[in-house]
Amino acid sequence: MTRRPLVAVALAEEAAYLDGLRVVLTGPGKVAAATSIAAAIAEERPSMVLNAGTAGSLRPGHEGVYRIGRVIEHDFDHRAIEALTGARFPNAIDLDPTSEIVLATGDVFVQDPRVRDRLAQRAHLVDMEGYAVARACLTFGVPCSMVKVVSDEASDEALVSWKAAVDRAARAIAEAVDSYLV
Repeated sequence: MTRRPLVAVALAEEAAYLDGLRVVLTGPGKVAAATSIAAAIAEERPSMVLNAGTAGSLRPGHEGVYRIGRVIEHDFDHRAIEALTGARFPNAIDLDPTSEIVLATGDVFVQDPRVRDRLAQRAHLVDMEGYAVARACLTFGVPCSMVKVVSDEASDEALVSWKAAVDRAARAIAEAVDSYLV
């Protein structure tokens, strides 16, 4: 039996044009993404996981499709936990050494310009699932890659702009996934 890749996407709207592939809809947020991917990996043992979906831009000029080089978790206080326990918990996972794009993941749909500006000091894009998918893959020893389509500017207009852009983004996601898996 040949193992095949697994495509992880948060929402059905983002996966609308992904035909003929094994797609796991994780749901939004880190917990939903981690548990969905862990269950799928345990059941299927895929050859790799490709996390595809939308992301907010944290910096001006970022639009289109990006391969993610590194993913970080922005809403977990790694330093405090390390100080309390003495144990290190990974905060950054390197995925693609050919890409300089950093994705920040957290359980918040970023709409506040102050949050966006703070995150932009460490990352280019923001989402709600990427780090969790990568961490689950790392735990199970399954290769992970990510492609993200910019859908909004992570601003106070993000909800409206995401809704307006999601169909276009879903088409771009399908094209990016097809290109990646060829």
